[in-house]
Amino acid sequence: MAARPVSRMLERLVRSSVRGCSSGAPVTQPHPGEPSQPAIEDLSRRKPFLKEHVAPFSTFLTDNFGRQHNYLRISLTEKCNLRCQYCMPEEGVPLTPKADLLTTEEILTLARLFVKEGVDKIRLTGGEPLIRPDVVDIVAQLHRLEGLKTIGVTTNGINLARLLPALQKAGLTAINISLDTLVPAKFEFIVRRKGFHKVMEGIHKAIELGYSPVKVNCVVMRGLNEDELLDFVTLTKGLPLDIRFIEYMPFDGNKWNFKKMVSYKEMLDTIRQQWPELEKLPEEECSTAKAFRIPGFLGQVSFITSMSEHFCGTCNRLRITADGNLKVCLFGNSEVSLRDHLRAGASEEELLKIIGAAVGRKKPRHAGMFSISQMKNRPMILIEFFLLLQDSSPPASLSIFSRDPLHVQGLRPTVSFSNQMATFWKGHGIPQTHSWMGSGCPQRHYSSHADSDTNSKCLSPGSRVPAAHSGPWLTSDQLTHVDSEGQAAMVDVGGKPDTERVAVASAVVLLGPVAFKLVQQNQLKKGDALVVAQLAGIQAAKITSQLIPLCHHVALNHVQVQLELDSSRHAAVIQATCRARGPTGVEMEALTSAAVAALTLYDMCKAVSRDIVVGEVKLISKTGGQRGDFHRA
Repeated sequence: MAARPVSRMLERLVRSSVRGCSSGAPVTQPHPGEPSQPAIEDLSRRKPFLKEHVAPFSTFLTDNFGRQHNYLRISLTEKCNLRCQYCMPEEGVPLTPKADLLTTEEILTLARLFVKEGVDKIRLTGGEPLIRPDVVDIVAQLHRLEGLKTIGVTTNGINLARLLPALQKAGLTAINISLDTLVPAKFEFIVRRKGFHKVMEGIHKAIELGYSPVKVNCVVMRGLNEDELLDFVTLTKGLPLDIRFIEYMPFDGNKWNFKKMVSYKEMLDTIRQQWPELEKLPEEECSTAKAFRIPGFLGQVSFITSMSEHFCGTCNRLRITADGNLKVCLFGNSEVSLRDHLRAGASEEELLKIIGAAVGRKKPRHAGMFSISQMKNRPMILIEFFLLLQDSSPPASLSIFSRDPLHVQGLRPTVSFSNQMATFWKGHGIPQTHSWMGSGCPQRHYSSHADSDTNSKCLSPGSRVPAAHSGPWLTSDQLTHVDSEGQAAMVDVGGKPDTERVAVASAVVLLGPVAFKLVQQNQLKKGDALVVAQLAGIQAAKITSQLIPLCHHVALNHVQVQLELDSSRHAAVIQATCRARGPTGVEMEALTSAAVAALTLYDMCKAVSRDIVVGEVKLISKTGGQRGDFHRA
């Protein structure tokens, strides 16, 4: 397990917390929970007064089921400084014109009205709330509202370290930071921007300034980050964090699929296998989270179970969108515009009647995960920022990302992406940085086929074009290696007829000038790299079913592996051809053969140069089978 390296990593992080702040003055780690900030001290002085002068709770904010809504979430903006794939549709989201968004004064007017009626907690959301220029002033103005106990913010953390000292001074009392991965490269893939270390700095700054706990929101999605559960939990050993695992929820444009949802119970079972002593904490009133703590750990973990075990019966939340619409349920599609009534000159009494009518229409619970996924609702970016995955999984190359969460080496890679990557590959491609072949022909050519003269030319150069299809080459939205429960399953090919199957795959190894010359002249100390790689490719094709778990064993009739040298790019181009007669194809055998031959060539040359790139592993053609033939042009 990766727990021990993470523990050591965290110890280093905590020790490193004595460092210079932006002003150059040293800062030290306060004791967790220590109310060092002026805002918290001021709030503690006000609490006795608030308790003594509490008023009856507003009937306007009480629904027909007796739920008192004392928690208001206000979206400050629809804009965000990240471009996440999970909180907006693929085609993007048309933003509301600035003139139709709430002004600062309108936000404060509505906040004053809600606080007067009994709201004692306001959370600022987005988009990304910390990109709003006057966010510090808004917090300061809210802090002056008598009766308001908590002012929180949910942020992606990019700007947090820079703004937090001013926000704390203004009165910010609670912080939620959204973070779905501890792998920097995966973070960049998800959000399409750099910034992982800025988020880490924001978390560090929040701890440094005495916020306890600092809540970290992690939406868990099968095929993307469920393998990082234990790494996130380990963060709570030495840091005052509340890691909040959130079940993946459906919103317009994120193409929700219940198979990608990792349930609370599944997450809990995974964590308990590592830490059986995990203990449940008492649930707070109206809390959305089920909280747990590992004895001896400083922080805690929580689960927000919106899908598998809803908490609608105790819901006390209302939402105002950036364009001024009131939503009484996050998953509801009904909204009422407070902005329009406010700008039309509605009095306070008239606004309260409108709010009360909306709250009165609130249903006892949301429609359930399967019904919600079919309902029309705003994309999450237009409600508030929540890290939810769009219908995509990371490319296979993510499985070799080196993990260095919180800037510390030594965390063993444990990435295990599910077969649902196929939904990503169908609509996306991995960017290629090199043309497939240069114009120069090779000076050495090896082939396992006896008649190699016909194959002695370079593979066709040219720009990439989409694959050409001869025959139906049927595709499906349903994965064939997943059963009805979403678990991995081997395909039953017992009833399929035997046909002649042929597949060709290729790979490219960029060797660099030094290694290329030694391979070209057959002067490597390890021996003839091309011959060894060729043999490795043949052997790999024959044992593919032992390497790929759900791949059928195929009795191959023939395997041919060719390696050609391209002097223009100092590259070796590998082509593997597999042939068999049977009920299933041999594309996996061809791909495995090409990939292993490429890796073997890397191994033969790595003593000479570590600047070797293995890439462009792809299927060139496939013939035979019910789905027809495939030929990449």
